[in-house]
Amino acid sequence: MAEIPVRSSLVFLFALRVSEEGHDVLLLKRTQTLAGECSQISGRIEGNEKAWETALRELKEETGLEADKLYSTDICETYYGVTQNVINVAPVFVAFVKESAEVTLNFEHSAYRWVRFEDAENMVPYGGQRRVLRQINEDFSKRVPSKHFEIDTSNAGAN
Repeated sequence: MAEIPVRSSLVFLFALRVSEEGHDVLLLKRTQTLAGECSQISGRIEGNEKAWETALRELKEETGLEADKLYSTDICETYYGVTQNVINVAPVFVAFVKESAEVTLNFEHSAYRWVRFEDAENMVPYGGQRRVLRQINEDFSKRVPSKHFEIDTSNAGAN
C-alpha cells in the first residue's frame, strides 16, 4: 500500500509586540517560496537544534529581532506539500519582542508590517494561518499566556 510521508522539519513563529490597542503581530512579505505573500516567520530545523531553538534563530536571521519571551503553543500546523507529496507538521511558537525593536529583514523578505490580529487574518493566504492567528490572539493577546508554555531560553545553543 502506498503512503504519504509525514515530515516535521520546520517551525512557524509569530512575533508579537505590545501596542496602544493591545498586541500587534508581525507579517513578512516573502521573496522566494510563496513570493509576494504575507507570512509569519518560518524555517527548517538544522543539525541537532530543538524546534524552539530554530524559532529563535529564524527570528534573528529573518528580522534581526530577539525574543523577550518565547512560548510554545498547543498548535501544530499541518498541511500537504504538493510538490514533495508530503504531509508537513510544524510546531507553532510565539515570541514577544520589545515595542521599540527595529526590524531588519534578510533576503527572504521584501517588506514587513506590524498589524492588528483582525487585519493579519485578511492578509495571509491560507486558512490554516487564519486559524492559528485566531488561536494565538485568544491565548496570547486577549489573556495572559499560560506559564506552562513559556520556554526557558537561557540555555539556547548549548547542545
